[in-house]
Amino acid sequence: MKWIRAFSIIFLSLTVVQTHAQDPSFSQFFSSPLNINPALTANINADWRAISNFRNQWIGPASPYVTGTISYDRKLLQNKTPGVTEENNRLGVGGMFMFDYAMSGIVKSNYASANLTYNVKIAEGTLARHRLGAGFGAIYGNRHIDFSRLDFEEQFTGFGFNTNLPTGESALSNMKPYISMSAGLVYSVTTELMNMDIGVASFHLNEPKQTFLQDPQQTLARRQVIHGNFETFLNETVVLNANAIYQFQREATYYSFGAALGYYLPSQDNMLLSVGTWYWSRNAIVPYVGLAFKDFQFGLSYDATISRLKEAQPKPSTFELSMIIRGIKNPTNIIPCPWK
Repeated sequence: MKWIRAFSIIFLSLTVVQTHAQDPSFSQFFSSPLNINPALTANINADWRAISNFRNQWIGPASPYVTGTISYDRKLLQNKTPGVTEENNRLGVGGMFMFDYAMSGIVKSNYASANLTYNVKIAEGTLARHRLGAGFGAIYGNRHIDFSRLDFEEQFTGFGFNTNLPTGESALSNMKPYISMSAGLVYSVTTELMNMDIGVASFHLNEPKQTFLQDPQQTLARRQVIHGNFETFLNETVVLNANAIYQFQREATYYSFGAALGYYLPSQDNMLLSVGTWYWSRNAIVPYVGLAFKDFQFGLSYDATISRLKEAQPKPSTFELSMIIRGIKNPTNIIPCPWK
């Protein structure tokens, strides 16, 4: 096989591995909870929450990956008991839309999910409140390659490529849309000064078929997730937020951990400035700056590449932006937490 065809097939194979073996991920995973665990739906310090994430990856040496989400979740069955702001048992619903574009849009993926959760208070003492939540989700996915924007050997005329000519690759075809299922658990401990959540989740439980090569043996592997977060007041004006995640999907593994310190600005009682750093599995060091004001939260991060890709010219740049809005009917003194 000549080099032109080899390059095309290698590219497509890498694309299949990327889309088949690993779901899109965010450096600010703590600001994309519905993509981490369906049980985190409506596990919030508010009545409802809306989140938007945007990631522009590897700008410079290659056409970047662009990933974005919009999600909304809320509690149900709240404020039913007079004088009680949080019920012992609560129901939650939420949904998320995600898009993922690669190679200047040649490869496009779109996802939509709907989640249902049930969270119960299992114990409450003088110092802490313990809750356990279970969540279930359904995911609709569609992935597409624009083959008309790729060049193949049979289309080479000696003076360039004529994309109107046949490609000669009869096995290539686009994936059919799929529906997959997800489930997860989250255990939470809360006091007046501290919050902790530990959770596990599994996505694509039914492993739907996904192939660009008409291969019935290619399926979308399950994505297994373990995550945790811890928030506490260090004093009246300083808050510590620490987060960690580990997930694997067939042969693809990903882990990240880090922390941020938040400081309440003296002139603004409701304004919290946060600065922190996360480490992303031999891939990047991720500095982060965040600003929270009342019910609005903003986060910006940059991936400082430490893998071999850092040697590319020009050097890759990856930026990520998150925005969160919370709706609260009865405000309380709560610990600022990116998860919630």
